[in-house]
Amino acid sequence: MMPHDLPPWNVVYQQTQRWIKAGCFEAMAHDLRAVLRLALERKADPSAVILDSRTLQSTPESGGRAGFDGHKKRKGSKVHAAVDTLGHLLAVAVTPANEQDRAQVAQLAQAVQAVVEEPVQVAFVDQGYTGEEPMAAAAQEGIQLQVIKHHEAKRGFVLLPRRWVVERSFAWAARFRRLARDYERLPATLAGYHWLAFVTLMLANVFNKS
Repeated sequence: MMPHDLPPWNVVYQQTQRWIKAGCFEAMAHDLRAVLRLALERKADPSAVILDSRTLQSTPESGGRAGFDGHKKRKGSKVHAAVDTLGHLLAVAVTPANEQDRAQVAQLAQAVQAVVEEPVQVAFVDQGYTGEEPMAAAAQEGIQLQVIKHHEAKRGFVLLPRRWVVERSFAWAARFRRLARDYERLPATLAGYHWLAFVTLMLANVFNKS
């Protein structure tokens, strides 16, 4: 489906895979995040992050590694992400949809601390991360998990503090057609396209501020 004025699709695919494996898009996203934070007179590295996941419906290309998310009644892949308090991507991991959110805390926490100079101290999460194991996994990386719970008397939509930030980030990503479903054979490609999407979003933000 490549336009005719671009190189053959296999050439574009191979070069994209090289960039993803080399972490080019990820490095660009981290640099842009620091620029945008400094422009807002914040520290380049955040002291707090928000963890969450979203489930992408599988396609024939990705169905072989798909799992079933019983909560959302959807078969596909689950994208686990850590964002700062402005919604910028810090870490991302892709698993089958049947994997539990709490099981990915260690991987996300390690990835977050690896890309910041000043360690992140707090991670805000929803009730899906409740339990001693995720708390211990985060604490091992020097991060305290704070579970944001719903109000006891909940009627209709309730805006939860901090939690809306990561939901907005997922909404940004969902506007990219390639990320509306899981079209990729490789989970690394899906993760790489999330980095590319946030690079695109942050570049637009940089130009708006300049």
